[in-house]
Amino acid sequence: MHESIYDKVKESLLKAYATLKIGTSLDTSNHVGPLIDKAAVEDFTNAIKKVKEEGGKIIFGGEVLEGGGYESGCYVKPAIAEVENHYQIVQEETFAPLLYLIKYSGEVSNAIELQNNVVQGLSSAIFTNDVRESEEFLSAWGSDCGIANVNIGTSGAEIGGAFGGEKETGGGRESGSDSWKAYMRRQTNTINFGKELPLAQGIKFDI
Repeated sequence: MHESIYDKVKESLLKAYATLKIGTSLDTSNHVGPLIDKAAVEDFTNAIKKVKEEGGKIIFGGEVLEGGGYESGCYVKPAIAEVENHYQIVQEETFAPLLYLIKYSGEVSNAIELQNNVVQGLSSAIFTNDVRESEEFLSAWGSDCGIANVNIGTSGAEIGGAFGGEKETGGGRESGSDSWKAYMRRQTNTINFGKELPLAQGIKFDI
């Protein structure tokens, strides 16, 4: 987040997280369900520990929930952490509800550089009212992810849009506009409409 709005957005996030209902996914009034298994819970708690070890600060949540309704041991309280982009744990995917708050200053290109400076590249998003910033984010020198959104989240589940990432998060696409490829046999064709036979690299035989 840009330093000029960092504190305001942080306070809004804290208020929103305080209202989260955690419980079984069978209850549609809940916002957050369980993690997939106890190994995922361990990854979550280890990430929280590493954030603290590297100098970060947990400003909300981070606990494993116990008691009625949480007997499986797979329920956690979503966490918010203030961190620096260079932390090793920030460069990894935790696959758990852990939100990193990272402050940047100056132009939006500085934020894009922070985002692109990781090995993952599935989905990304920018929130801005500046058309120039949004265009830069979507340009060739902007987000290097397979999905890049403006003023909407990073879920990537848009009907009609191909789903897939770049770098260590894929490289191919599936569903959406690419789904037809699963039903086709692709073939490369080159057709010469001339009366001469051009040879590769301009080779000629004087015969």
